[in-house]
Amino acid sequence: MNTATRIEHDTMGEIAVPAERHWGAQTQRSLENFKIGGQRQPREIITAFAYLKEACAKANAAVGKLTAEQADAIAAACEEIRAGKWDGEFPLVVWQTGSGTQTNMNVNEVIAHLAADRGVKLHPNDHVNASQSSNDTYPSALHIAAALSVANQVLPAAERLAGAFANLEAAYPNLIRIGRTHLQDATPLRFAQEVSGWRELVEAPCRMLRAALEELSRLA
Repeated sequence: MNTATRIEHDTMGEIAVPAERHWGAQTQRSLENFKIGGQRQPREIITAFAYLKEACAKANAAVGKLTAEQADAIAAACEEIRAGKWDGEFPLVVWQTGSGTQTNMNVNEVIAHLAADRGVKLHPNDHVNASQSSNDTYPSALHIAAALSVANQVLPAAERLAGAFANLEAAYPNLIRIGRTHLQDATPLRFAQEVSGWRELVEAPCRMLRAALEELSRLA
């Protein structure tokens, strides 16, 4: 087991961090102070933060708060984070401050250290977190994660199910089923009609989700 450490600094002073890790002082303090449960931040949240931090870097570069080199280094790190290359660098549990400050800083610190590996010196707060607050970034990350999950997972899966029902309707257009009400004969209907009801039970929520996406995509 590697026990080598390095010393990181923040406004509260010095703290030892495992030498092989890319996080910094605030992440380490959270690890030590919130040893509660094992429920880590979902990967979807970290992915959302990687989209958010890249977008912020581009916006900050556009108004001259970051250089193009700094913004590019942040973007490159974010791309690797989204690809899952650095999942082990995000160890924090969900039990932390209400604004998600420690996860916000965990992402900032990892991006800064990854940029340093590329020869670009960044400060986690002054550069990666420029013009941002965890009061804004964490709820925005929640919105991004939810929107991505709906758009990339829920809707495609539901559309495949609705398509399967549509194929089943087409396969049995003339098959008649006997309706049953209180053990007596009721109005007969085509099997395709019955399946169309199942399909609508899938398609109706999909329409509602698509309508909700526009509002869900608004950021804090």
